[in-house]
Amino acid sequence: MRPQRSRPIRRRLAALALAAAAVFGPALGAPAAASASAMVPLPALDAAGNLQAPPRTQISIIYTPLGIRLGTANQHESRPGLSMVKLLIGQYVVEQGSPAEIPEVTRMIRASDDAVATRLYRRHPESIAAIAARYRLGDTVAGARWGASRTSAYDMATFLDALERRDPTGPVLTAMRHAEAIAADGYPQNFGTATLPGVTGTKFGWSDDRVSCHASASIGTGFVVGAATWGTAATHTADVRAAFPGGADAVRGLPGAIAAGSDGAGPGLPRPPAAPGIPAMPGIPGIPGAPAAARR
Repeated sequence: MRPQRSRPIRRRLAALALAAAAVFGPALGAPAAASASAMVPLPALDAAGNLQAPPRTQISIIYTPLGIRLGTANQHESRPGLSMVKLLIGQYVVEQGSPAEIPEVTRMIRASDDAVATRLYRRHPESIAAIAARYRLGDTVAGARWGASRTSAYDMATFLDALERRDPTGPVLTAMRHAEAIAADGYPQNFGTATLPGVTGTKFGWSDDRVSCHASASIGTGFVVGAATWGTAATHTADVRAAFPGGADAVRGLPGAIAAGSDGAGPGLPRPPAAPGIPAMPGIPGIPGAPAAARR
């Protein structure tokens, strides 16, 4: 027998699919069902209502207009923070630092620049802990070095959701919307949650050896999502994509008529404000022969 909690979740997912089809279709001038699948990552769930992913991967997503939150059963696991914690350092500097430091925040997030992160964390060693406390990130633990900190997919989604409401066009989210294709250490920033439909900005993280663990967190039109994987960038991307089959009709238990948005009803899913332009970054050097800068 299926758990009772799965029905309310499925009803809310049906509302999500319906809203996406009804709102995105007219806005984009495209067929409703196609718009829904193109703009919103819709999940397949297990019988308990959790996102499906192997234990190596944790995922957490919030569909912001409808107040729906879904995740893998392990979404609260505190894992290596990698470069994801640069978002927390950056927001602390935005709130408590000097305006002269904002270009450093932009560089740190867009190019995932370790050297900038180290400088900022030395100046503001309280930054990760302070933002974790303010935004109620219970799985996040600050380390003596920023790279020794820990966090979870749940906390990353929680933080981005709060930031979308508090400071949607601020330096941190704006930098995510303009992430460099190649990071400061030469690593491609093109994996994980960035590959989901409707994503407008992403922060990426990876281990020193570029194999052991990867993470990503994205903002999108009507949702925020975080994920982390013990494994390569390819494994991370594959697990994230498999958790969101892509089409509205792929949501388990959804009637075809609801997936297609046939009755045209449903709450609106507003687009986020347009991000203001920011200056072009300096040229990023090629992949160095030496090992990648430490991300711990």
